[in-house]
Amino acid sequence: MAAADFEYPDEAGYPDGVGTLTQDQVVLIDEVQDDHSPTINFFVVRNEALETYEAISGDTVIGGLTYSASEGNRIVLVAAAVFPEYRGQGVATELIRRVLDDLRHRGNTVTILCPIVWAFIDRNPEYNDLVDPALPGRRKTRPGI
Repeated sequence: MAAADFEYPDEAGYPDGVGTLTQDQVVLIDEVQDDHSPTINFFVVRNEALETYEAISGDTVIGGLTYSASEGNRIVLVAAAVFPEYRGQGVATELIRRVLDDLRHRGNTVTILCPIVWAFIDRNPEYNDLVDPALPGRRKTRPGI
């Protein structure tokens, strides 16, 4: 399955108005589908004021995953991003893994609006239990993709 085959409904807020992924999203989906270890040392900080998990290498923010706190213990995962110079080095994969591990530790469930996080979970089904069954989020719209 190629990342470019993913399509999402316009309500998910994708920039072209029809749900086609951006080139940046395609690159990160390809990365999480390869599922390789990061080649950069970084740590992840949860910034509750900005509702963002930040990937930081040294004193530089290299990526992040935005979220929105919801009712109860549910967290909505909105968008993952890695700055271009750090892509293809496993940052997206490891960032998402660490965020999901933190949310599991906190007892949260997730609603996913980010296609990159969905691609990660498709590749790593051991995280399926975190997806809120009543409100899983936006998923692929075409069967079989």
